[in-house]
Amino acid sequence: MRNYRLMLLVFFPFALWAGEGNRPNIVWITTEDNSVHYLDLYSEGGAPMPNVERLAKEGIVFQHAFSNAPVCSTARSTIISGCYGPRNFAQFHRSSIKVPMPEGLFMFPYYLRQAGYYTTNNSKEDYNYISQEGVWDESSGRATYRNRKDGQPFFHVQNFGTTHEGRLHFSREQMEREATETDVETVPVFPIHPDTELFRYTNARYRDLHRKADQEIGKFLSQLETDGLMEDTIIFFYGDHGGVLPGSKGYIYERGLHVPMVVYIPNKWRHLAPAAPGSEVEGFVQFIDLGPTVLNLAGLRVPSQMDGKPFLGSGVKLRELNQRDFTFSYADRFDEKFDFVRAVRKGKFKYMRNFQPFNVDGLQNNYRYRMLAYKEWRDQYLRGELSLEQAQFFSVRPVEALFDLEADPFELNNLADDPAYLKTLFSMRELLRNQIVSMPDLSFIPEPILYQSAAENPTAFGWEQQNAIADYLAIADLSLLSFEDAERRIKYFLAAKDPLKRYWAIIAATCFGSEASSLAEAIGMMAETDDHNLVRMRAAEFLGLTGLQDPRPALIRCLKGAETLEEAALILNTIVLVHDSGNGYRFELTRDWVPSEWLVDTKSNVARRFEYIEGLHP
Repeated sequence: MRNYRLMLLVFFPFALWAGEGNRPNIVWITTEDNSVHYLDLYSEGGAPMPNVERLAKEGIVFQHAFSNAPVCSTARSTIISGCYGPRNFAQFHRSSIKVPMPEGLFMFPYYLRQAGYYTTNNSKEDYNYISQEGVWDESSGRATYRNRKDGQPFFHVQNFGTTHEGRLHFSREQMEREATETDVETVPVFPIHPDTELFRYTNARYRDLHRKADQEIGKFLSQLETDGLMEDTIIFFYGDHGGVLPGSKGYIYERGLHVPMVVYIPNKWRHLAPAAPGSEVEGFVQFIDLGPTVLNLAGLRVPSQMDGKPFLGSGVKLRELNQRDFTFSYADRFDEKFDFVRAVRKGKFKYMRNFQPFNVDGLQNNYRYRMLAYKEWRDQYLRGELSLEQAQFFSVRPVEALFDLEADPFELNNLADDPAYLKTLFSMRELLRNQIVSMPDLSFIPEPILYQSAAENPTAFGWEQQNAIADYLAIADLSLLSFEDAERRIKYFLAAKDPLKRYWAIIAATCFGSEASSLAEAIGMMAETDDHNLVRMRAAEFLGLTGLQDPRPALIRCLKGAETLEEAALILNTIVLVHDSGNGYRFELTRDWVPSEWLVDTKSNVARRFEYIEGLHP
């Protein structure tokens, strides 16, 4: 009976109108790794992109479009599902396993295909979800809408990788012999970056890549025109998450989230647009909204399991759209670099919660540091040559931060301690808490445990653990108090029966740094005797980051005791963090401490950490 009801939902009530010619063709033009900062359409000093600008002149420019995550796989998982990643275990970049979609929910092109659309993707997927049957007619580097049946409407994704991060992994020799079209003398440099020859060249080269991507977009648009499809096709242009200059991709700042988005809607389908051609929309749209928007444009109902809502199509009014002023974003593990940051933005204010603020932004990530500009930035930090604003990337972060993005677009002036913004701070803090608990957010359970406990049905597991997750959040939030007010309660949870309550109590203590030295004896004992390996790891991490005790023997035992690659990767993140902390605890790793199969794949998160430490101690 249950499957029969599901079939009815999929095949019958979803279609709001039917008949060939009554549905628009829909095309997504997606460029990789670019935020609004690099397009002249949005920002002074950005690259001219005349083909995108032509779409903008005849379409709608969305001034506040946001990826929910600042990295490819997590952002694209959000798009294809219409769901926030942290409630479905889809929030980690480069997962060891893929997870199922929420029960009863399909990737959104499935519904289009069931309604008669020809669905094609050329060619990037990069989803953290297990593939489903019936989503694409073709998804490959050869996929094209041209193979559809006569008269069949289509949904086509055309992905351009020209602006991808890897295109900036050039050498010094290339820099010397390959001049840029963009003027390196006048190109803008972010205030978070040192104004050096290398940073100017990197900025200029990146803008050149945008010009090249625009030329590729122009060729694709010419193909649509040649095929006589421009007047039957709604065309989206957007970036798949923020840009890749250092401190952008992989980080939850606006430069990693705020993307360009332009939608061209021809005269035939103008009734589906909430604004006239050439208009700008100020309302906020998020990546969770993209799938629901396409379904709505096609006249299909949006599944209730999706978190997003349409911003184009039937029922969307400009006044209501412009009143949308909220976005939620998340940053977790990016390759081998672990983190746990959440943020909400409402209007001009953004609230950021660093649940592990000691995991500094500049912590080693092998792929990031292939870029020469990253290396130079860190080298200048180590030599003490950066301003306070430029050095923030390598410093311990605040537990919470509040930014006025109109006055402070690069998120340099934290207003969380300013009494004038206390009401706003409390309001935004509560907004984030409600978001986390209502999902609920699975990242309050360490990733290695999720692999063991949640992989078969992450969404259901989250609901089962909702109360526990709320408890872990409450313990984490002890770090928002003064240590005097938090100390007694942290001590209480250090003795809890639930190991994850102990885990979070140690993290809360670590947020206070050496101020929490009164807890060193208790936490030091936990590093030796606790019955949970990850609790022992966090205890040793506290000791190492505060400089209160040598953490190396305990961390090495934790690494040797790791039962899974994911557990070892998390422990190695702490080892690198402690190694680079400046407290003098330097590690030399031995490869027989971990199973050899974890090191065979040089791209594994364990192998990457070994590669980094070994490179420091050849």
